[in-house]
Amino acid sequence: MKVVVIEDDKNIVDVVSMAFEFRWPNTSLLSALAGKEGIDLVKGESPDVVILDINLPDINGFDVLKEIRKFSAVPVIILTVRSDDEDMVRGLESGADDYVIKPFNYVTLLARVKAVLRRSEKVSIKDGFNTIFGSRLKIDFMGQKVWVDDHPVKLTPTEYRLLVLLVKNENKVVTHRQIVEELWGNGPGENKENIWIHVRRLRKKLHDNPPDMVLNKHSSGYMFKSR
Repeated sequence: MKVVVIEDDKNIVDVVSMAFEFRWPNTSLLSALAGKEGIDLVKGESPDVVILDINLPDINGFDVLKEIRKFSAVPVIILTVRSDDEDMVRGLESGADDYVIKPFNYVTLLARVKAVLRRSEKVSIKDGFNTIFGSRLKIDFMGQKVWVDDHPVKLTPTEYRLLVLLVKNENKVVTHRQIVEELWGNGPGENKENIWIHVRRLRKKLHDNPPDMVLNKHSSGYMFKSR
C-alpha cells in the first residue's frame, strides 16, 4: 500500500508514519510539507490513500483537494484542528471521503483509513458486466465505471459505493442506518447531514437535478428510481 501525507507539521507526519508501521509495516509512506508539492506527489505516485491537512503554508487544504479531484478519485481523509461543522461540511463537499479531528490517536486514524480503503475495493454484484438502469444510467460493475446519458462520470470510491448500494436496492428505500453501515461503519457518516452531502455530490455528478433518480424518501432514507 502507498500513502501520501500532506502535512506541514513534521511531528504529525512522524506519528502517522509510526501508526502505519505498526498496523501495515509494508506501507510506502510519502509526505509533502506544502500543498503544491502534495498535489504533484499525488499526481506522480498514484497512492492508495491521501491524508491531507487543511492548514498548509502555501495553499489551503480545500484547494489542494479540489485540484486532486480534477485528476484522481483516490480516497482522501482530511485533518482539521477544529470540530467546526463548517470545515467538515466544506471538506466533504470538496470531495473528501472522511475526516479526522486533531489531536487524534492512531487507532482512530487507522480505523478511518481501513474504512476508506474498504470503500475503494471492487463491489461485487450479480447483474453481469454492464447494467442499464432506466434510460440514462449505465454501470460497468467489473471496471467500476459509470455513464450518464452516454457520458463517463468520475466518482470517488464513497460516491460509487453509495450509488451501487442504491441501485442494488432499486425502487426500495435504503435507510440512513443502512447507508452508515455500508459506507462508514461507526464513522462520521452517522450524521444525516454528512449523508446528505454525499448524496448531493452524487446527484450533481449524475446530472440528477431536479432529482428523478436518487430520491429522498420522507426523511427515512433514499431510493434509486429506475423507471
